[in-house]
Amino acid sequence: MSTPKNTTQANGDSSSSIVRATIVQASTVYNDTPKTIEKAEKLIAEAASNGSELVVFPEGFIGGYPRGFRFGIAVGIHNEDGRDDFRKYHDSAIHVPGPEVDKLAELARKNNVYLVMGAIEKDGYTLYCTALFFNSEGRYLGKHRKVMPTSLERCIWGFGDGSTIPVYDTPIGKLGAAICWENRMPLYRTALYGKGVELYCAPTADGSKEWQSSMMHIAMEGGCFVLSACQFCQRKDFPAHVDHLFTDWYDDQHDEAIVSQGGSVIISPLGKVLAGPNFESEGLITADLDLGDIARAKLYFDVVGHYSKPDVFNLTVNEHPKKPVTFVSKTVKAEDGSESKEK
Repeated sequence: MSTPKNTTQANGDSSSSIVRATIVQASTVYNDTPKTIEKAEKLIAEAASNGSELVVFPEGFIGGYPRGFRFGIAVGIHNEDGRDDFRKYHDSAIHVPGPEVDKLAELARKNNVYLVMGAIEKDGYTLYCTALFFNSEGRYLGKHRKVMPTSLERCIWGFGDGSTIPVYDTPIGKLGAAICWENRMPLYRTALYGKGVELYCAPTADGSKEWQSSMMHIAMEGGCFVLSACQFCQRKDFPAHVDHLFTDWYDDQHDEAIVSQGGSVIISPLGKVLAGPNFESEGLITADLDLGDIARAKLYFDVVGHYSKPDVFNLTVNEHPKKPVTFVSKTVKAEDGSESKEK
């Protein structure tokens, strides 16, 4: 596969910390998670060979973003084909933790990179759109589950809660993520800003030109680096299905037609586009991030610091996990006087 690189160098002073970061813009291998992970392995290795310390993948890369899938759903309507489509989609999703997570952790260790991977997670028979975080020593750090799926996504994905809105303090910077249109949620962004996010990862399925404006705004609003990763997909990347509904970017509707045009981009806290956007092909988008730009940007605007008004505005974030069933044990005495827990 051709993976053209779009790389820029930062112009920071010698005292600033420079982090090389790469966004992977590529398509899932649909209905084949092992091959998708094999593809990821090659792309991570290529990014690492170019000196990258951080590699970010798009939304739902493992398991697949089901663009155009309808799962036989309409208001008041369900059908058997749609149920079977969901069965296949569920099969492609991964357990977290699980063997695929272990494999990704090993890839991060082997290539000495921090890794942010978009995945479809299964918890029982409910699916979640999730971002997974790994450090360069091969440790799985944790996950963020998308708190608000968009439109028909709500029929196939569960809703994340406040217990998985992490920002990890790492040697390369404070790392967090907002998935796709979570980036349009001001309070969610503020929660990340409040945790000090510096490397703001935005795995997405939105390849529109308008998306670039949102990414630019967030970089300047948060005083952080924004790394937006989107898949580049053609009709031929998806399994054939008469019920799929694609909106092609060009009116040709053949196998080569683009249905997700990418647009992956890296933007500095000062609002400078460092690499991308790429609307042309699969590829790696790479830039050197001068972490000194964060302080430079916040001289004038610190959204949760000197430019906040906590006497007027205040955000409370509930980080407790919300579980549908909670079991409370009680202590019972056996005939021999010993105690045990009864559930």
